[in-house]
Amino acid sequence: MALDLNTLRAHFPSLDTGLAFFDGPGGTQTPRPVADAITATMTGPLSNRGVTSPSELNAEHTVMAFRAAYADLLNMPADGIVHGRSATQLTYDFSRHLAKDWKSGDEIVLSRLDHDCNVRPWIQAAERAGAGVKVRWIEIDPDTTDLDLCSFQRALSTRTRLVALTAASNVLGTKPPVRQIADLAHEAGALVYVDGVHYAAHHLVDVPALGADLFVCSPYKFLGPHCGVLAGSPELLETIRPDKLLPASDAVPERFEFGTLPYEILAGATAAVDFLTALDPGTRTTRRERLTHSLGSLHEHEQALSTRLGEGLRALGAAVTVHSRAADRTPTLLMSFDGRDAREAQTHLAARGVVAPAGSFYAYEPFNALKLEDPALRAGLAPYSTTNDVDRLLEGLSTFI
Repeated sequence: MALDLNTLRAHFPSLDTGLAFFDGPGGTQTPRPVADAITATMTGPLSNRGVTSPSELNAEHTVMAFRAAYADLLNMPADGIVHGRSATQLTYDFSRHLAKDWKSGDEIVLSRLDHDCNVRPWIQAAERAGAGVKVRWIEIDPDTTDLDLCSFQRALSTRTRLVALTAASNVLGTKPPVRQIADLAHEAGALVYVDGVHYAAHHLVDVPALGADLFVCSPYKFLGPHCGVLAGSPELLETIRPDKLLPASDAVPERFEFGTLPYEILAGATAAVDFLTALDPGTRTTRRERLTHSLGSLHEHEQALSTRLGEGLRALGAAVTVHSRAADRTPTLLMSFDGRDAREAQTHLAARGVVAPAGSFYAYEPFNALKLEDPALRAGLAPYSTTNDVDRLLEGLSTFI
């Protein structure tokens, strides 16, 4: 059995507009089952979590179902799953939590490949910790747009407390060798914080296999509502002491979730995992096994479209420069146009019903390191993308240039 694209697309009311969406890296369209789960939770009955009334039990079940779903998606224990408003918010929170223990002489290592949400919080935390905490960098190889591992080895030392890097660039699609970097970081005694926001939209995540101590992703990048999820081992989370309200639970993971949880958002995020699970589940039994099969089929679908898109862009010649050159990357392409502003291309495509945004997409470090034109046009594939969508994008770019 393979991916049934027509059945999949029928669940997305927004596709009835006839638009071809290539803005998935900024947030995907939402299938009806996700919206239905949000509505059903909000209309209840619903109260704050408890074990007495049906409305309290509904809230409790929603939280537990969310943790179980993301435990299966990320291959982590359910009590290691933390909800947050966004990946940015979670990273800011954990930068403050971890920096409490940093002292003069400590160092952190950051990546030039990363979205600013996995850069600025750590720089600012280091600044607050004092002038004695140094920031080191993993540079980008300008020829391959991959990380320069030699620069990482130079930056890493026994003074390194944290290595923060992406599992996939949100603009270039580059997938660095996270496990190799994590193993070296662990040998030096450092924690590894991985931004998996873009990666989780295109791959089944296995946090332990990646070597990440803390891993963050965003369900709205893979068909869910706007929120963030952080995964870490319960044992590690027990050692991290956040500031919190005195009456609030000190249990893990609740100690990191401030205030009343948005139950409807948790329900929608769970529904997104279940939707992905059902794309092509085969005859597997556990949700993790069904996810493995479904997301494997989805990966094949996206890679075939990515090949078609790449070949089509090459056929357009020198008027289009594709900056996504890594051998191992997601189906996301960043491009610029000889002598033309990418915003013009965005407008040209929009007039033809093709949604592909122009900008720098909070990728401050990659744009500076590679001297990329700002804005550039980003085209990313999503589960609902079709060959017709790709051909419409290529035709639109052809008439633009």
